[in-house]
Amino acid sequence: MKLFFCSLLLAILCACGSNTPAETSGGWKKYEHNPVLGGKFGTIFDISVINKNDSAYQMFCSWRPERSIALSESADGLKWSDPVVCLPYDDSSKWERDVNRPVVLIKDGRYHMWYTGETDSASSIGYATSTDGKHFTKASPKPVLIADLPWEKNAVQCPHVAWDENENIFKMWYSGGEQYEPDAIGYATSKDGLTWTKYPGNPIFRPDTKKEWEKAKVTACQVIKRQDDYLMFYIGFKNVDFAQIGMARSKDGISNWERFKDNPIIQPGNGWDSSAVYKPYAIQNKNGWLLYYNGRRNDKEQIGIAIHEDKDLGF
Repeated sequence: MKLFFCSLLLAILCACGSNTPAETSGGWKKYEHNPVLGGKFGTIFDISVINKNDSAYQMFCSWRPERSIALSESADGLKWSDPVVCLPYDDSSKWERDVNRPVVLIKDGRYHMWYTGETDSASSIGYATSTDGKHFTKASPKPVLIADLPWEKNAVQCPHVAWDENENIFKMWYSGGEQYEPDAIGYATSKDGLTWTKYPGNPIFRPDTKKEWEKAKVTACQVIKRQDDYLMFYIGFKNVDFAQIGMARSKDGISNWERFKDNPIIQPGNGWDSSAVYKPYAIQNKNGWLLYYNGRRNDKEQIGIAIHEDKDLGF
C-alpha cells in the first residue's frame, strides 16, 4: 500500500511538472551565472554586441540611470567590465533627451552606431561614428529616421543595421508604433547611413494574431544574413507587459517570413527575468551561439545570456 501511494504521488508530481512551461526551447539554455550586467548599475537594456575573433567582445548598452549609451568589454563574452558612457544624452536637443537602443557595426575601420533618441512623447533614430568605439560623434544634429507614416504613430526605434557588400547599401530593420512599446517592424535602406529610404510595403513583419505569445506586438529585432536566407530574432508580446523571444527567417529579409516551430525560444524564468524577456542580440563564436537579452523583474531590467552549443540552430 505504501509503495502504491508513493507511486501515485510521483505520477502526480510528474504530471504537474509536465504542465510547467519551459524557460527555453530549440536547444537554447540560460547561462547559469545570469544576469551578467546590471545590478548596482541599475537598469541596463537593449544592447548590441561585437565579437572580435572570440577574444575581445564589446557590448554597447542602454544605461537608463545615465540616460546614455555605454560600452562594456569582455574577453570571453560572459564576464563584463563596468559600463562607461560612450554616447551621452543631449538636453539641448529637441529629440534626444534620452539615448538608447543602439546597434553598432564596424565598417572601413570605423564604428557606426544607429540609436534611438527619445523625448517624453516621441522617438527617432540617430547616427554617430567613432574611431575607437569609446567616444562617438554624432553624424547629424537631426535624426536620420523619423515617424512620418500612419503605422509608425509617434515612434521609430530599436534599429538593427547591416552592411550588404553585394548591394553596397546599409539595410535597416526598425520598430514603429507606440512610444512605450512599438507595434511592428519596418525596413529601410541607405547608401551613406544618413539618408534612408523606407520600404513602400512597410511594415514587413507584423504580429501573428493566431499565436498567443506574440498576438499583440512584434518588435526590436536583430537580423543576420546567412548563406541562403535572413535569420531574425525578435520580441513577441502577448500583451504590453509580457514579452518573449522568437526566431523567424526570410529569403530576402523582407517578405514571406517563416516562424520557428518551437517559438518562443526564450521565456521568463523564476528570478531576475520573471516578468518578461526582451531585445535579443545573438552572436556566433567558435563554440556555438551566445544570445544576449534583457530580463525584467518588476521594474528592473538586466542583461542575461542564453547559450546554444551547436552552430546549427536547426532552422
